[in-house]
Amino acid sequence: MPGSSRLPVSLRDVGAKGSVRRQLIILNIDVIRNIVFFLFLLRWSRKAIRQLRGRGLIGTLVSIYTSTYRTLYNILLHAPGVREQVQLQIAEAKIGLEKKLVPSGPGVERHLRLPADGWANDKVRSELAALADMKHTRWEDGRVSGAVYHGGKELCALQTEAFGLFTVANPIHPDVFPGVRKMEAEVVAMVLSLFNAPEDGAGVTTSGGTESILMACLSARNKAYQERGVTEPEMIIPDTAHAAFLKAGEYFKIKVHLVACKSPSYKVHIPSISRLINSNTVLLVGSAPNYPHGIIDDITALSRLALKRRIPLHVDCCLGSFIIPFLEKAGYATEPFDFRVPGVTSISCDTHKYGFAPKGSSTVLYRDEKLRSYQYFITPNWPGGVYASPSIAGSRPGALIAGCWASMMATGENGYITACHKIVGAAKDIETAIREEPELNVDLRIIGRPLLSVVAFTSNTIDIYAVADGMSGKGWHLNALQSPPAIHVAVTLPIVSARKQLIEDLKTVVEDVNEKERKAVAEGKSKKGIAKGDASALYGVAGSLPTKTVVEELARSFLDVLYKA
Repeated sequence: MPGSSRLPVSLRDVGAKGSVRRQLIILNIDVIRNIVFFLFLLRWSRKAIRQLRGRGLIGTLVSIYTSTYRTLYNILLHAPGVREQVQLQIAEAKIGLEKKLVPSGPGVERHLRLPADGWANDKVRSELAALADMKHTRWEDGRVSGAVYHGGKELCALQTEAFGLFTVANPIHPDVFPGVRKMEAEVVAMVLSLFNAPEDGAGVTTSGGTESILMACLSARNKAYQERGVTEPEMIIPDTAHAAFLKAGEYFKIKVHLVACKSPSYKVHIPSISRLINSNTVLLVGSAPNYPHGIIDDITALSRLALKRRIPLHVDCCLGSFIIPFLEKAGYATEPFDFRVPGVTSISCDTHKYGFAPKGSSTVLYRDEKLRSYQYFITPNWPGGVYASPSIAGSRPGALIAGCWASMMATGENGYITACHKIVGAAKDIETAIREEPELNVDLRIIGRPLLSVVAFTSNTIDIYAVADGMSGKGWHLNALQSPPAIHVAVTLPIVSARKQLIEDLKTVVEDVNEKERKAVAEGKSKKGIAKGDASALYGVAGSLPTKTVVEELARSFLDVLYKA
């Protein structure tokens, strides 16, 4: 019609098509957004269901409350004024650590740079002798719990000879040092035999229990990834398991679930482990025995669970090492713990503990070679050549392998049975004294039913950390524990001959602590007002805080001081 304005048909079509295209784009964006939201909801719903299944409604609510409470407490610790006060106290504690650990004063010579000219050998020997004779807790007299697993002066002398013969040896070059390769293979074979491994059992030597545990966790993680495609690995461990499992979790990005080991058995609670297992679980763990209390977890029950759910089971025998395989032959009660239990797939065993090898030697054992291969590192494209290593380290000291092999060959099965009899016998004497002697059994209580070399005890009546400090004052170096507050004694051969003195000193200290606490109450003071020693200050005070932030900072300060020249 005249005067009307109409677009040509072609232009109207273009506009309509553009409008449809825009609508499709908007629709696609909405679909993608809904899919992303659905996946997000699915992911977190699965996490929530796993949490509820594993911990239960009450346990989940407690976890949320605890997490919230700790977060708020951390915020308080970082508030103006409070943070400065906390830092001041940490700085004071660090100064105290430096005074205790770093030698100072007249006559202390510090070596912070290389000498312009190398010292004569006699001067080096003289300085080494002085360093060896620095004031220290007398482990030689059996006054140190664990730490020094000494096999005797003759064995030490033999180890020194082995070191001298293989000082420059490095097992990364087996063609250059064939003797070291042979000794390492034989050490692994002998330990596999001790733990009743099947014919195709395999293992490697490591630098210590921590590396052995790290390797077992890495193997389990890699196995789950390669065989099941698990990208968010989780492992379930007793809360008494060695801290190396927590380190493995942090290093290898494995989520760690801790399961309580409650009284009276102090063994890991099997139903709790069962509830926590899900499709991401890559490893179950038991200890034989655990470090804090010397208790062997129920490895048979863990094995049944591992077989049923087709999950690897690692048994940490680092502390049990060359004691637990010989318990029965030495005439003591034992429990199933090794590869004879069908679900056990890997075991860590320290040769440098009760195997009496030089410090820095351990083993990780597997049921078969394929499991071992999951811990290998291999890179075929490196310009330096094809690189392959069995564990974390590349170069390793062949001298340590020689010292380990020499120790095992010199001691032999009968030697280890004799040592087991002495060590476990001494532990039984200490346990019996605490359970039965009136000067001790009124205030001290043995934790669980220890079968090996560790005896742990706590108290419901007196400050157990004050007992630890009192024993330190008498020249003993015992291990303070937490959750629950306790002390443990890891018996070694040097302690065997000192056990009677340890028991007598423990009686005296318990009476002294009782007297101080009675006096404080008579004067109308709180027991908490009594002066605190090192153990009481760290565990008694810091352990009462709802968050361990302060303890972590104190620990960092301690590590810093170790490298202060």
